Amino acid sequence: MATSYSKYSPKGDMIWLILRPWILLPRVLYILLTLIFLLVRILFQGNSNSKSVQKNLSKYLFDVITDLGPCFIKLGQALSTRPDLVRQDWLTELTNLQDNLPPFKHKIALKIIEDELGLPANELFDDFPDEPIASASLGIVYKARKKNNNFCAVKVQRPNLYFLIRRDIVILKILATAFGSFLPLNIGVGIGEIIDEFGRALFDEIDYEQEGKNALKFADLFKSNPNVFIPKLEKDFSSKRVITTSWIDGVKLRDREILEQNNLIPSSYIRTCVISGLQQLFEYGYFHADPHPGNMFALKGGTLDNGHLAYVDFGMMDTITNSDRLTLIKVIVHLINQEYLLMAKDFQKLGFLTKEQDLEQLVEPLKEVLGGAFGAEVGNFNLKNVTDKFSKLMYSYPFRVPSRFALIIRAVVSQEGLALRLDPEFKILKIAYPYIAKKLLTDNSDEIVNILLEVVFDNEGRIQIDKLESLLNTLFKDTENINADLIPVANAGLKLIVSNKGSEVRKNLLLSLVKDDRLEFKDAEKLLILLRDTFSPLKLAKSAVQNIISPA
Repeated sequence: MATSYSKYSPKGDMIWLILRPWILLPRVLYILLTLIFLLVRILFQGNSNSKSVQKNLSKYLFDVITDLGPCFIKLGQALSTRPDLVRQDWLTELTNLQDNLPPFKHKIALKIIEDELGLPANELFDDFPDEPIASASLGIVYKARKKNNNFCAVKVQRPNLYFLIRRDIVILKILATAFGSFLPLNIGVGIGEIIDEFGRALFDEIDYEQEGKNALKFADLFKSNPNVFIPKLEKDFSSKRVITTSWIDGVKLRDREILEQNNLIPSSYIRTCVISGLQQLFEYGYFHADPHPGNMFALKGGTLDNGHLAYVDFGMMDTITNSDRLTLIKVIVHLINQEYLLMAKDFQKLGFLTKEQDLEQLVEPLKEVLGGAFGAEVGNFNLKNVTDKFSKLMYSYPFRVPSRFALIIRAVVSQEGLALRLDPEFKILKIAYPYIAKKLLTDNSDEIVNILLEVVFDNEGRIQIDKLESLLNTLFKDTENINADLIPVANAGLKLIVSNKGSEVRKNLLLSLVKDDRLEFKDAEKLLILLRDTFSPLKLAKSAVQNIISPA
């Protein structure tokens, strides 16, 4: 039996629910009373030092979120990745929201499989278990064996899911709009738009045929990356409400101790996780928007620096435009160079600030909020600290979160939270900075070369030695792969200089030798010293050896 779902329609779904007050009013009342009782209990017991009280409270929190349904479970999953926001004893319970929720009846799952795939499960598979191995917010997962003796993961969607999500997204939007002004973080006038973005993502996520297409696209993007593994889609065993993929034998990225017990190095998976996330955002423009520990597995193999990582569950994916992608790169470059006025212009272009905003007024506030991101304070820098400071800034200035960035922010914050679970001392910028610096110095695409030229040369075309030195220091100072990146950077630099695109670079280098109608070799001398110290023959030889021993 074919299953058909409509796409999310903010106006249409709102009208649909308003015309059904017998559904709307009891549900709104139930949600409000449930959340009020939860808030009262947290206020009275949240600061208790009793372990039993906190254990019972965390269990109550889990039960409340589970009872409220899929939309609230998705929000709870986001909290479960934030050890810097949620108490550890609560966090342990919230982690169960990822794939340890109450399952629905096995008979119903078998009926859905037969309706969707046309045959009973015991005829489709050589061995189909009597109970699921995992139970998540939108479906349950079985570990089945195909007739070729290969194991596979069969995900079956929860019944009545379309109705539940359609109803609760509308109610969430009503409540968020009504109570948005009371939220601790001012996210501007777009809170309804952000709920709409969340709704569109959830509606896409319950279409398993679309998820299959997402998985194929994601796998194609990472086909040349030996550190990232995507399970194979089994098209003949998949439909709108059932999706089957090859089985992943790995350890979920939940707990540092469990990884170490399996002789896996947590830091290597953090690095692969963050680097692959940066690639999705800054290279491919297509990213996994739900990177919680239940959707990521540590696999055997890999190196001390880069572990083998598997992604699963491709229902919640999103794209970023080429313009936004390049502007975000500029934001990080301007952050590295502490150019806060240029950063304010970037935020304005992205839509975080209105076109009427006087950007000069934001230079000092941005410096106060982000000034420690590079330099001595980078060790204390994380997204939670930025969020705390930005919340005050957003009340004083007309910052808002464009709806198209809702899933991007969710993905980045979830990824940092995952990394913090495995390593409380982890700092995302220690990986992000070198990644962006290497991309600028090795990517010869026109867009990236133009950004590099903006960084290295001033408005008059003269070289800015300090900016180039900052980029090189970011990539090579205090990084573990200092030698491995030298040859790629040197090769890219030489190719750029001698290429047609390098004509602008050659012209600007010549301009840098001329000041006040006379030759000036001071900058040239500084440049030669910088290049000599960075790319010495000994360092290049070490880089060659390291690349032979541990190829990227």
